[in-house]
Amino acid sequence: MWTRSYSVTTREVTKEQMWNLFTDVNNWHTWDEGIEQASITGPFEEGNHFMLQPKGGPKLKVSLLKTIENSLFLDVTHFPLAKMYDNHSFEETAEGLKITNTITVKGLLSFVWVKLVAQNIVNALPKDIEKQIQAAKSL
Repeated sequence: MWTRSYSVTTREVTKEQMWNLFTDVNNWHTWDEGIEQASITGPFEEGNHFMLQPKGGPKLKVSLLKTIENSLFLDVTHFPLAKMYDNHSFEETAEGLKITNTITVKGLLSFVWVKLVAQNIVNALPKDIEKQIQAAKSL
């Protein structure tokens, strides 16, 4: 198992703004340069899934495993002989809103998917979370 996490604490946005940003899956491409297309049919809730196409990559089915409104969501992407879990959490603290993104890869070929996908996602987290904050400010 491989896990990496990144957190930022800010007073620029609320947990509701961040939640609204992420639950609007069909517009992720407007604030995330790495996404060609993302779409969801139905509610952003546990048991549902969305389709995600990274720029230059294939369409992927991403399943929502857990959703707690304005607090967190956990999704999973299935790769051959591995799974990548992506946990987003929004926690109010005395210093502001703590935004945490944790990527975990499990499975027999996890080392392959870490090299091909997960490490790139983790490397981009500081820049990506800043873009998310800026996009959420207008919601």
